[in-house]
Amino acid sequence: MRLRVEFTTEPFDLEEAPAHALAAREVIEAAELDNVDVGPFGNTAEGGADSVLTAVDALLRKSLQAGATRITLQVNVVGEDGK
Repeated sequence: MRLRVEFTTEPFDLEEAPAHALAAREVIEAAELDNVDVGPFGNTAEGGADSVLTAVDALLRKSLQAGATRITLQVNVVGEDGK
């Protein structure tokens, strides 16, 4: 099964990426995922179910430890072609 995760961490800071956003970015970029798109208002990545779920667990734990007060998360099943 292939999954796509979309997430944001809060609180936002438009001047500088907060520690929790950097922690989330580090987790996603280090994970064995593809189609990674990290931006200031939303982040997405895709991969096999085990890789995505492992990354989501680490993302939640590390972002909260780094000061996130809210994490909005959506996980979708996608086809092999990304749809």
